[in-house]
Amino acid sequence: MQGVKLFARDHAGFVLFEVFIVAFILLLYWLDGFRNVDTAIYSIIISIVLTCTFLASRYVMRQSYYQKVIQMPKTMDDALQNNAKTPEHMQVELYMHELYRIYQLEAQELYAKQNRHLQFMNQWVHQMKTPLAVMELLLQEEGPLDKKSVEEEVERLKHGLESVLMNARLDTFEEDMKIEKVSLKQIVTGVVNQHKRLFITKRVFPTIDIDDMIEVTTDSKWLQFIIGQFLTNAVKYTFEEGKKVYISSENSDHGVSLKIRDEGIGIPPNDLKRVTKAFFTGENGRKTGESTGMGLFLAQEICKKLDHHMKIESQVDEGTTITIYFKYS
Repeated sequence: MQGVKLFARDHAGFVLFEVFIVAFILLLYWLDGFRNVDTAIYSIIISIVLTCTFLASRYVMRQSYYQKVIQMPKTMDDALQNNAKTPEHMQVELYMHELYRIYQLEAQELYAKQNRHLQFMNQWVHQMKTPLAVMELLLQEEGPLDKKSVEEEVERLKHGLESVLMNARLDTFEEDMKIEKVSLKQIVTGVVNQHKRLFITKRVFPTIDIDDMIEVTTDSKWLQFIIGQFLTNAVKYTFEEGKKVYISSENSDHGVSLKIRDEGIGIPPNDLKRVTKAFFTGENGRKTGESTGMGLFLAQEICKKLDHHMKIESQVDEGTTITIYFKYS
């Protein structure tokens, strides 16, 4: 019964239009001098029969569709049935299937983001326990406080906090982005100065070879974070003292490239293709025991959003070179 009511409401305008057409035609014949009432009644009856036949056949074809939309679905399979008989309803079903596919992709992406955040926070909290425990032990020791050791642990905490904040802001990247032309050397020099204590502690020395006139179009804050990740990894995986980290840039026909090359232990070939995946630590991460597997992942994601290209090359026991390519604006 509900299907009949829905059909009637859906076709009420059509019935009124048919009545208007028949009345209009009869009026024209009347004005033209045609006064045969029997013929007029016959025309009205024929119009009613044809209209009712058309509506009845149309209702039969749409009956399954009305039954489908009247009953509230309990599962997605109920809503995505393929029982359409008219081109219009076939298109509606195709639209619903595509809409559901898009919904599934968005839901999976949202679930992956939530799972990534949760896993990252769990790993980060676990790793932050170490510097806190070390500082607690230092405070419990008798005698003068070892400020150098405390500073090292504070740096680890600051680096960890910066990573988790950047990871949280990644989902709202566009709202926090400011694209402008900046001096590449000024950015690099500032990041190196921020990490100078790390260089001094590990006895690894940075070498900067960047022209003062080179400018790139980027977001300075996010670029500083990317370079900071590269420098931290370069120093962390350089176990021998006296080694260097070479930072240079080149101009080409397509844009500017920034290269950061270290003399560390390098990345095994099996790990090289996976180092930018979330939470992948690989062999080198197990050696240090401090890797979250998120640094290069965040750097890669930020580069994509800034329309920069990142390339990683490495040889075991020789070092790693990371290159960022900036397009000309």
